[in-house]
Amino acid sequence: MHKSGSSSSFGPGGLDLTQAFFRPILSAAPPSPTKRHTKISVIGAGNVGMAIAQTILTQDLADELALVDAKSDKLRGEMLDLRHAAAFLPRTKITADVDYAITAGSDLCIVTAGARQMPGETRLNLLQRNVSLYRAIIPPLVKYSPETILLIVSNPVDILTYVAWKLSGFPSNRVIGSGTNLDSSRFRFLIADHLDVNAQDVQAYIIGEHGDSSVALWSSISVGGVPILSFLDKQEIAYEKETLENIHKEVIDGAYEVIRLKGYTSWAIGYSVANLARTLLRDQRRIHPVSVIAKGFYGIEGGDVFLSLPAQLGRSGVLGIANVHLNNEETQRLKASAATISELTSQLEI
Repeated sequence: MHKSGSSSSFGPGGLDLTQAFFRPILSAAPPSPTKRHTKISVIGAGNVGMAIAQTILTQDLADELALVDAKSDKLRGEMLDLRHAAAFLPRTKITADVDYAITAGSDLCIVTAGARQMPGETRLNLLQRNVSLYRAIIPPLVKYSPETILLIVSNPVDILTYVAWKLSGFPSNRVIGSGTNLDSSRFRFLIADHLDVNAQDVQAYIIGEHGDSSVALWSSISVGGVPILSFLDKQEIAYEKETLENIHKEVIDGAYEVIRLKGYTSWAIGYSVANLARTLLRDQRRIHPVSVIAKGFYGIEGGDVFLSLPAQLGRSGVLGIANVHLNNEETQRLKASAATISELTSQLEI
C-alpha cells in the first residue's frame, strides 16, 4: 500500500520546511520524553469501524489513529477522507495500512472486523470462520502492542471476546467486549422517553449476552436517585410486567430495526465505543456493562465465559465488577444467558 505517513517535505529534492519555517527559541530544552502520546488502532474500515474512528477524532481521544483493513484502496480512501477534514478537527496523526506493523505502540486496539453470515450458514460455522479470521488479527496486534488493551466490537461479541482472550494470552482485564454498553444506552433512552426525563438521569443496565438472552435489571433501575419499582410499589401505582418486557424487547429489536431501515448500524455503536475508549484511556473509572470474564460472579461457575456485567474500567482495563443487586429472577436469567454462550463457546476450535 502507498506510504501513509504525513510529511513536511516538498518537491523532488525533499526539502524539509520544518526547520526553515520555525526557529527554536534560545536556551530551549528538548521535548520531554515523558510526554504521554495516546495511540488508538481500529481494525476494520467498514461502516462500524469508520463510525468509531470518526467519533474518536471529533472527541479528541487520541494523538494518533491507525486504521487497518484488508481492502487497501478503500482503506486509503477512508484515511484521505478523514485527513482532508484536518482543519475542522483536533490535531491527530492519521495513518493506515494493510500491514499490522502500523499499529505498533497502540494503547487501545479496537477490533470491528468480522465475517458476515452467508445464506443458509449455521451460526457455529460462522463462528468458526470468525475464529479463523481472528487468528490472523489478534497475534499481530499482540506482537506490535504487547501492553495494549483489546476492545472487541465484532459480533457475536461475547464469544469473539473469549476467542481474542485465548489467542492473545493477555490477562483477562485487558480483553474487553463492547457487550451491552449500547443495549443499556437504548434501555436508558426508552425509559427516559416513557418518563419524559433526560436519559443521563436514568441509571439502568442490560447485562448478559449481547443478544436475545440479555437480562434487563429492572430491580435496580433508578431515575434521579429514585428506585423506580420500589417507588411505584410504595405509591401503590400499578404497573404490568408485560409493559416492562415490551421495553426490553424494544432494546433487543432496536438494532434489527435500524438494519432493516438503513442496512447497517454505525453511529450509536461509534459513540458507544468512543465512550468506552474515553473511560479506559483517561482512567475515568466509570462503570460500564461490557463483556468480561464472568466466572465467579453472580453465581456463574463452570467454564470460562465472557458476557456483560457492570464493570469499572480504567487505564489498566477492567478494575473490578460492581456488586449490583439482582433479584432471584434476574440471577436465574443471567445464568441461563451464560449457559447459552458457554454452549456455543465449547464447540469452537481455537
